[in-house]
Amino acid sequence: MTVCSTVSRRFPIIAAFSLFLHPTFVLAARGDFPCPDPYLDPRNDFCNPLRYISNTTISGIAFALVLAVGLIQTWLTYKRGAKYMLAMVIGCYTFALGIALRIGLHFQPQGTGLYIAEYLFVVLSPCAFIAATYVLLGRLAAYIDCDEYLAVRPRRITIAFVTSDVVTFLVQAAGGGVSASSRDLHTNEIGSNIFLAGLAAQLLSFVIFTIILLLFLYRVYTRRQEIWNIDSNKAWYNDWRALGCALVISCIGILIRSVFRTVELSEGFAGPLATSEKLFYCLDTLPLFIAISVFIPFWPGRFITPTPITKERSPQASIELGHGKQPDSG
Repeated sequence: MTVCSTVSRRFPIIAAFSLFLHPTFVLAARGDFPCPDPYLDPRNDFCNPLRYISNTTISGIAFALVLAVGLIQTWLTYKRGAKYMLAMVIGCYTFALGIALRIGLHFQPQGTGLYIAEYLFVVLSPCAFIAATYVLLGRLAAYIDCDEYLAVRPRRITIAFVTSDVVTFLVQAAGGGVSASSRDLHTNEIGSNIFLAGLAAQLLSFVIFTIILLLFLYRVYTRRQEIWNIDSNKAWYNDWRALGCALVISCIGILIRSVFRTVELSEGFAGPLATSEKLFYCLDTLPLFIAISVFIPFWPGRFITPTPITKERSPQASIELGHGKQPDSG
């Protein structure tokens, strides 16, 4: 058992624990005060953690779209391989579940347990998307036989960045725990700041990863033109560079969402970002939807095979592989 697989398996448990603590300190401030009618003035309803009544139509459409992406990716994994993308596939389903719970919040806007579950799935699921991008970069670098142009070795990318996610989530858990255990406003603010620091550190980690990705593509372009253009005789959607562009687009979507979440928390849970459903869908759900749906036409299993591209195109490899079924890349 590798360190990487152990960390990857334990990471969702640690992340779930920290995210469970996060919404609790928002709800702890209720105390024993009676809750008002949830539909009279939701923006000033201290019992309504969203501070608005969720729109069932928008939630239903978003749920259907994300679920459709998950189902299509499941089919692609079965037909085309790339089992290393299963983290993203599973994340699609959990993200869809989180959005579906927002429909329930329309009918129970003051539901504490419902809100915690919704927040857990919506905020945790992108961690699976991030994990998939970490693995995919290493696979792509190995496939085009350009590992040396990565700033971090492929085998270390997943370990390094997943570990950083675990650490930042533990920081967020500590901040949430401080806030949840105290009803003193000053202590709550300290806990919130600790949580914000963890979230910002996680954002920084993914920014570094994105820079590594862009630097890798630039180095291949400038130093290995024969590899950069090796698929130039194919249709553009079958070119390995199309997969590289899809990965960049996915990272941009995740970055937009991460910046939004960081700024949102810096304003507080009653700030303009946290209390706007339009901003939630425009700066959280939509960027993440693009980040996962971009892989439907550019599924990694269509591009990456067990044989490096340089050997795959050699005459000997052509004789061995022939023109039959493509090897499973999972």
